[in-house]
Amino acid sequence: MYSEKVMEHFRNPRNVGEIDKADGVGEVGNPVCGDMMTFYVKIDNGILTDVKFKTFGCGAAIAVSSMVSEMAKGKTVDEAMKISNADVAKELGGLPPNKLHCSNLGADALHKAIEDYLARKNEGEKEGCRCPYCDEPVAPPGVPCVPCNVKIRYCPACGKPLPKDSEECPECSGHDAAGREAAHQ
Repeated sequence: MYSEKVMEHFRNPRNVGEIDKADGVGEVGNPVCGDMMTFYVKIDNGILTDVKFKTFGCGAAIAVSSMVSEMAKGKTVDEAMKISNADVAKELGGLPPNKLHCSNLGADALHKAIEDYLARKNEGEKEGCRCPYCDEPVAPPGVPCVPCNVKIRYCPACGKPLPKDSEECPECSGHDAAGREAAHQ
């Protein structure tokens, strides 16, 4: 049995459609049940200003997509990346055990759209800058590295990532992680 909230989001889904010139697009599917979800995000100054989706699937999949879009809109990139399948199911008042996989798809599609945004944003930006933990291209300041989920510390003077386990910036001599001039001996 579905909760009233699931039925409401199924009957009247919010944020259905595509975003023209979306900043990020994420698509996931489940070959077992046939559900397919595509999320589109518009991000301005690190805030998800618009979230839309297109879903092919059962009523639970549509309700999950609608709820995820509502939960993510207005959140920072970091906050939206923390939306979990359990959060979605809880907001919907629960899902039947055989439909819990739908909540996984919704959160996963949102995360893929954000990852796509981060990849596009980093493309051409900070060329050559890599995460000191996993060697992937760096995320914008304040956002954890997507592949390894570690918050990268940046030099406040030059803006480049600080090396793993280091307080000094190798690119910008004379400053430590807090931006203070380092004492030279």
